[in-house]
This record gives sequence, C-alpha cells and structure tokens, in this order.
Amino acid sequence: MSDVRNLVIVLGDQLDLDAAAFDGFDCGRDAVWMAEADEESTHVWSSKQRIALFLAAMRHFADALRDAGRPLHYLRLDDAGQHGSLASGLQAALRTLKPQRVVMTAPGDWRVWKSLEAVVQAAGLQLEICEDRHFYTTVREFAAHARRRKTLRLEYFYRELRKRHGVLMDGDQPAGGQWNFDADNRASFDADGPGAVPERATFAPDELTRQVIALVETRFADHPGSLDSFAWPVTREQAQQALRQFIAERLPLFGRYEDAMWPGEPWLYHSQLSAALNLKLLGAREVVQAVEAAWRAGKVPLASAEGFIRQILGWREFVRGIYWTQMPGHIERNALQAQHDLPDWYWSGRTEMACLREVITQTLAHGYAHHIQRLMVTGLFALLFGARPQQVHAWYLAVYVDAVEWVELPNTLGMSQYGDGGLMASKPYVATGRYIQRMGGPCAGCRFDPTKRSGDDACPFTTLYWDFLLRHQQMLAGNARMALQVKNLQRVDDDERAAIMRRAKAIRSGEIGPG
Repeated sequence: MSDVRNLVIVLGDQLDLDAAAFDGFDCGRDAVWMAEADEESTHVWSSKQRIALFLAAMRHFADALRDAGRPLHYLRLDDAGQHGSLASGLQAALRTLKPQRVVMTAPGDWRVWKSLEAVVQAAGLQLEICEDRHFYTTVREFAAHARRRKTLRLEYFYRELRKRHGVLMDGDQPAGGQWNFDADNRASFDADGPGAVPERATFAPDELTRQVIALVETRFADHPGSLDSFAWPVTREQAQQALRQFIAERLPLFGRYEDAMWPGEPWLYHSQLSAALNLKLLGAREVVQAVEAAWRAGKVPLASAEGFIRQILGWREFVRGIYWTQMPGHIERNALQAQHDLPDWYWSGRTEMACLREVITQTLAHGYAHHIQRLMVTGLFALLFGARPQQVHAWYLAVYVDAVEWVELPNTLGMSQYGDGGLMASKPYVATGRYIQRMGGPCAGCRFDPTKRSGDDACPFTTLYWDFLLRHQQMLAGNARMALQVKNLQRVDDDERAAIMRRAKAIRSGEIGPG
C-alpha cells in the first residue's frame, strides 16, 4: 500500500492555497508535486521576463506550501535528476511515490493537460480534475450558453453573468441604466500628453527572486528580452498590494484612457494585474468585488469600474469558454489563409516603424504591453501583413508575462487575427495608421506618413490596410460592420490600387520596414 493517498499536482499558473485540488487535503497522508521544466520555456521561445515571473512565483508558492505544513515534492530546473518536461518529471514521481490517486485543478493549457493525463493513465491511475474556482463560470456553463445562440458575442454572455452574480446591478437593472460605457472610455490625450501618471506597483526582487533571475540569465541566455526591470508581484501579498494601489491611484482614470497610447509611457492607467490573476495569486471575485466597492464608495467613476470589470467578468470568462469548447482544433484555424512568416524584427524591435519599435522594445524590456498596443499595433500589423496566426500566437505566448494559453490563444487567433472567421469578433479589427496616430502613437517621430497609402513615405499600416481590403473584398462585403470600409474602395482607382499592391509586396519582402 502506498504511503501517499492523494498526490496533488500544482502547475505554475495554479498558485492558490485554497484551490479545489486541496479540498480535503490531509497533511499526514497527502502530498503536493510541483516541477520546473525546460520544455515550458522552450516549446515557444519564452522571454526572460515571462520565465522569471513563473519560476519566482512558483518558488515563493513552494515556501507557502511548506509554511502551511503540506508535504511537497518540488523539482527545480537546476536539480540533479531534472527530466526536462513536466510529463517525464511526473512519470518519475509516480514511480517513486506510488500514490493511490492523482488530483489537480483544471489546467490552462490543452497540451499540458493531455501530456500529464497520458502519464497518469500509463501508471494505471486516473487524473482527477477539479473545477478552477478562480472563474465565475464553468466550461459546461459556457457550452450551455453557446448552444442557445447562433453566434457567440461577449456582450450577451457578460450581461448574463452580471445578472447571475449581482455585479454592478441595482435590483434587476444595470447600475447607471446601461450595460457598458464604451462611449465614455475611448478618449485620447491632448497635445500635452497624460501628465504625471501615478507609479505602478513595483516589488524589488528578494533573494529567492534574485536566484531565479541569475538562473534565467545563464540557462536561457539566448532567449529574448531583459530582466533589468523585473519588478512583478511574485507572492499573494504583493499581488494584493498591487490591486490596492491600482484601485486607489489609477482606476479613476482607467476607463477614460484605456484605449489611449503615449510615447514613452508603457503603463499609463492600466492595472498590470493580469499576470497575478492568471497565476492565481489573485482571485477574479476579489478583484471584481474590490473594484465595485470602490465605485459604490464614490472613489471611482462608474465608467471606469464597469470597463475594468468587463475585462474580468466578461472577456476573461468568455475567452476561457471559447478555448476549452474549441480545442484542440482551434489552434490550427486560419480563416483568412494567411501564409506569411511573422517578421524577424518582432523578436528584436529593430524596425523603422516608430509605433512597432516602441511597443516591441517595451514588450521585450518588461514582458508587458497594454491591450490596445497588443490589438491595434503588434496584432494589427500582423493581421494586415498576412502573418500565419499560429506564428503570431507563438510570439504572444512567448513574450508576455501574463500569457497562459487558455487566455492568449483565443485573443490572438480570434480577436486579433480573425483566424477563427468571426467566432469571437463580429469583424476583423483593421485600421490605417491614422488610428494609431489619433490614439497617441509615436507617429510624430516616424518617417512614415499615416495619411498616405502609397509612395515612399506611406505608412505601412495604411498601405497594408488598403491592401487587406483589396485582397479580402469579397469576404468582407458580406459583413455588415465592414460595409462602409469596403465601399471606400470605390474611391481608389486602378492605378492607385496597383501602387498599393506593389508597395504591400515590398513591405512583405522586407524591403520596407526593418531599420
């Protein structure tokens, strides 16, 4: 008879002492298994910031488990007997520990789930999956919602959850008399810029995190990015402090400026809490409740509170449902038949285009960009360029500290690249360079002119936008939300169309764009 009754697997994005897999945990009979694995940093070319955040948070959580008296088997990257993958590490642990049962909270990655499940089954056991209580809904509930609708749209799902959970509701009506305040949340900065933006919450690396940083610098020396600025929360206490600081200092203006950009300002009024949420250092409910409480106390405007809550209660739940109801085939979808390779400069930031240079350089320095920078700068260019969505997905999964596949893949493949053909978004999110200019991008310091669609100084975004409409005109003509944009093609004569297509070809060939 095995000495271990339940072996509880904890992955790097499941750092919660109250996770469902710990229900009924007996410190005298059960044990926890955690492992660091090279494969989790190399199956995509993960950035140093992303690797360091996961490893530092895992090692701090391991200390929290030990402090709680829970027996722990933890395999470090630099330990003797390291197996290189989670699957091979678990296989060795099962041979040694011989548990009666193997339990884990629902994972966030199809690949990891299936690899661990295969190992457990090969050992003659069943992998028991517990619900992830960090979400308001289960995958089964989302699937039931999807079956009731011909098309899936966030707005209707979001309203259902608001009603069901009583979030931002006054009786049976939405607070403020409307469900969302998008119209109030699209402001850009005036010519003077954002002014003095409150400092983001930063956390100086302690000794344990410094050890991780040193390990990453040597073991993953050829990986992209830098660790010079590493200051992310890596413990629950730090994450809670970051939440309090965001609500007090930046949430009041978050809504108004959530779509704005400004040169040299990577953080603005955004929360930078997504990584802590996705690692489960914070719970979705505690964040939503804290934000709603701040509004009800008169500390933040309703438009800001609603805009932020929609990202968590709405969008975060929605994309998780999409991921788990559409996998495994979802990852291969390519509705626009985009076949070009993602430009190499996405890994270096060395490009003449000022907006892309700024966002990519910022991303590599901090492992972070806010949602408009992701959707309407790096994502927009990849979509207009015609990059294979699978390559775009691999880049986003690799470079951002908050990237876990359940949330990153649907956002990238669907919302950003329209690779799912409209499952998530009602239209492709396409725009010219003038959108980036209007929202505060660094166009004034760029050699390209966002108002021009052809010619030597035409902005590549603008050229590729018109080329995108030309290439996909027939498909887009059937989309009511794209009708006006497609109609605008009638103003472009044959000579101009030819000039656009020639310049688009030059951009794709690399003649235009790299620095």
